[in-house]
Amino acid sequence: MILAGGQGVRMGGVDKAQLALAGRRLIDHVSTRLGPQVARLAISANGDPARFPGRTVLPDDPAHREAGPLAGLIAGLGWAEAQGADALVCAPVDVPFLPRDLVARLAGAGPAMARSQGRAHPSVLYLPVATRARIAELFAQGERRLRAAAPDARILDFAGLPDPFTNLNTPDDLIRAEALLRDTS
Repeated sequence: MILAGGQGVRMGGVDKAQLALAGRRLIDHVSTRLGPQVARLAISANGDPARFPGRTVLPDDPAHREAGPLAGLIAGLGWAEAQGADALVCAPVDVPFLPRDLVARLAGAGPAMARSQGRAHPSVLYLPVATRARIAELFAQGERRLRAAAPDARILDFAGLPDPFTNLNTPDDLIRAEALLRDTS
């Protein structure tokens, strides 16, 4: 599942998923990386699902709309369970250098989280669908942070240049990512 998120405040309030990087939308970069690693791919996003033609779009439960990424994670876990999946892998929409072996490395017993360059990435998670009830309970208690979804997660280190979890939050980040894509092509 790709966490498409909301409007990028530091990106001029535009939908980050739709931003162009090297002539392709960010959602397409991440889908190209994550899609071949999973049986089914969905996008966690509120708003008009038509902006993702041909894609499965998972809005938050209407009672949880705009309540943050944990609401999207709960919707994704429910979807994965309905698909007969054992687990859900999620990644944010603004990580165009996502590892091509992400799922193979994260998959295993229990929750797992990616780390690179000494920094944990709570939005890059592998979660068994059985964790949904516990996460929903945390949400009901007021928790909204992704990090709280998997406090016992195995942490797996990923190396590489560029950092595989470089996320794009500003126009300058997009410019740097364009250069990195040219250098790695």
